[in-house]
Amino acid sequence: MSVFIATKEIIIRNEAFILTNQRAVFWKKEKALLLSDLHIGKTAHFRKNGIALANHIMKSDLERLSVLIEYFQPEKFIVVGDLLHAGDNSDVDEFCQWRNQYPDLQFYLIEGNHDRISESLEKKLYLDFKESLLELGAFTLIHDFDKEKSGFQITGHIHPGIVLNSAVKSIRLPCFALSENQLLLPAFSEFTGLDTKNLPKKSTFFVFTDEGIYEV
Repeated sequence: MSVFIATKEIIIRNEAFILTNQRAVFWKKEKALLLSDLHIGKTAHFRKNGIALANHIMKSDLERLSVLIEYFQPEKFIVVGDLLHAGDNSDVDEFCQWRNQYPDLQFYLIEGNHDRISESLEKKLYLDFKESLLELGAFTLIHDFDKEKSGFQITGHIHPGIVLNSAVKSIRLPCFALSENQLLLPAFSEFTGLDTKNLPKKSTFFVFTDEGIYEV
């Protein structure tokens, strides 16, 4: 599998973040790779319920993750919610085997609505941190945007996408959405839908393809 990483650096609250076309962000100061909505176990969950799906979907996601880790050499790996899709299953075992390749990488999970994690599963995942939110400097990392909180939030949950219209056809592309008080991350897993309607108002969008990342 060939993975090409295109990047775009943005400044938020005087700190540098590198957006990528591989559905993740590198936070320079924290040396942290940020991503959201992996939904590990989704394909196994569908297979268990009689819907035949190939396992290469998750393998592709994990290969992209490995390339990102090799590229940025992060110290922290932070999942901003929905690491898992439906608790423990065979896909989770495969993810744990993948995770064991990086014993020195600190693994943080901001719990999302799908993250039903027992104490035994938490140990299996070798999590260094598991809470509903994480505050780092001027930033709050939380799965879904909290209107009651002040400050800048880095979130996921929405699986954001936008529609680009041309004379020939309309295409839907995943994106990052940056507003005054929020950076909304795309779903990392490619096996997710796109929400093109419930996006933060007055946002700048960064759409991406396999070839690049573009501000629109």
